[in-house]
Amino acid sequence: MREQIVDAAFEQFHRHGYNACGVKLITDSAGVPKGSFYNHFESKEALALVVMDRYGETRHLDELRTPDTPPLTRLRNHFDALARDIVEFGYERGCVYGNFSTEAADHIPAIRDGVRAAFDLWAAAITATLREAQEDGTLTNAQSPETLARFLLNAWEGAIVGERAAKDGSSFAAFFTIAFEVVLH
Repeated sequence: MREQIVDAAFEQFHRHGYNACGVKLITDSAGVPKGSFYNHFESKEALALVVMDRYGETRHLDELRTPDTPPLTRLRNHFDALARDIVEFGYERGCVYGNFSTEAADHIPAIRDGVRAAFDLWAAAITATLREAQEDGTLTNAQSPETLARFLLNAWEGAIVGERAAKDGSSFAAFFTIAFEVVLH
């Protein structure tokens, strides 16, 4: 029953956001009684942290660790996969981390800490890839890989917001052009 609740919450949080999802919507979607929610989770916030962990498993971080592929190609493939995920849902679902950050991080410390940890993990994976590209000479930008990684994440999250409004691929196109033809040269 716990997995049914997590699966339903993953879907509902991703589709509607944190604030629009109540426990009843989640348990109704899971097909379980509302009372059973509290047998498995202390609160909606606790469930949101589990959803963030599950979401992290879908973020294509494995594509950053493919050793037979050049590092900048891996990074491009990573963001391409993320873009395909968003396009597949008609640009109607953004990033759970970004959504939770704008909706709940200011007033729910556990959500803020969870989002920060998720972004830190993601940034570390990108940083390692960028460092590898600097070491093999394919990335000549001398900026620290940590700074570049944070910039890319922030630019990516902004591109998602732009796509949710435009729904035409223009924000992703701008991201890929500036990130891979200007910043990561």
